[in-house]
Amino acid sequence: MSDESVSVQQRAGWRALPRNVWAASLTSFFMDVSSEMVINILPLFLANVLGARIGVIGLIEGIAEATASLMKVFSGWLSDRLRARKWLAVAGYGISTLAKPFFYVANSWTTVMAARWGDRVGKMRTAPRDALIADSIDEGQRGLAFGFHRAADTGGAVLGLVIAFLVVWTTQSTALKLGRGTFRMVVLFSLIPAVLAVLSLAIGAREVPIKGRRRAPSLSLKGFGTPFKVLLLIVCIFELGNSSDAFLVLRAQERGLSVLSVLGMLIAFNLVYALLSGPAGAWSDRIGRRRIIVGGWIAYSLIYLGFALAGAGWQVWGLFSLYGVYYGLTFGTTKALVADIVRPAQRGTAYGVYNATLGLLDFPASLIAGVLWQGVGRWKGFGPSAPFAFGAMLALIAALLMALWLPRLRSMAESSSA
Repeated sequence: MSDESVSVQQRAGWRALPRNVWAASLTSFFMDVSSEMVINILPLFLANVLGARIGVIGLIEGIAEATASLMKVFSGWLSDRLRARKWLAVAGYGISTLAKPFFYVANSWTTVMAARWGDRVGKMRTAPRDALIADSIDEGQRGLAFGFHRAADTGGAVLGLVIAFLVVWTTQSTALKLGRGTFRMVVLFSLIPAVLAVLSLAIGAREVPIKGRRRAPSLSLKGFGTPFKVLLLIVCIFELGNSSDAFLVLRAQERGLSVLSVLGMLIAFNLVYALLSGPAGAWSDRIGRRRIIVGGWIAYSLIYLGFALAGAGWQVWGLFSLYGVYYGLTFGTTKALVADIVRPAQRGTAYGVYNATLGLLDFPASLIAGVLWQGVGRWKGFGPSAPFAFGAMLALIAALLMALWLPRLRSMAESSSA
């Protein structure tokens, strides 16, 4: 594509995005309305209603994300092998929708873990969906497309949290602790947008012919170039300190915030995330992906250090709002970078491996966070500040490595795509 045509597309902005990007974005919007209503208050339900310990909550989140990771790898590889993306993604959204009613009947943390596991099996949708977006857009708008998708996804999270806020506000006379009846009401409301998410992708998206020679894809990293492997290595370092956001919700309650205050905090976080995702993606099209990612990781390090030092609920509230800066800068941008440095016929597998790396490391990261916070056995741990200090340190190391590798990674990416 010529520089002139890329420039014209960039000026056209989100209005010129193709049908599949809109369909995937609408689907993610509806599913996040559904998921964020439930998932963000799930740690409070486990702790307040079912009496689960912090370590158990970390175990549930770790197993759930590990399951999601394995599904992402397999579904991404399968989409490359079948050279088809859409219906694998639709199936994943359908499975997550079918799992949600089991949260309603949960009376023990083991039932919650089973429902969370089923919901995460549905994450088989992620790699085929991301590959469908990448296949549907030209390189000059790739950052914008993924940024727009993240903005729609996060806009759904805002709406979902607003609905959850209203349900808690109208069903509880006091919102210091989450009640069973309130949680079940939220789960019931979450089913409607989940069904709309499945229908949006099934009806709105179309398969796109995959460019490149047809070859049997491999689940190993041997077929990928050095840039992708280097990116994975650095991401591994970062993710080991990036425990489940459930710990941030628990930190907020530990610092004295009520359920309503926590939901308001999450709404503010997602607003920042949604508003920044689109512009950050467009900036990455102009100034490069890695600079945006490095900036996001540095912001994460500073914010996590703030969580470690926070002494009052309002400080956690403000920091969590700023936490949306990290998400907005990095999530869509990193997915665009993956598409930049792998061949089109490998994108499904690449997104599966990348997303699996995030999820698989969430298990040890969440387990480490739980142990650092509360200890294990006779060891009492270091207290609530410890997991956030640990995460801040690893994020800074990862940002420095990405910055040092920036010129070399760029040249390798250019040579591999030549």
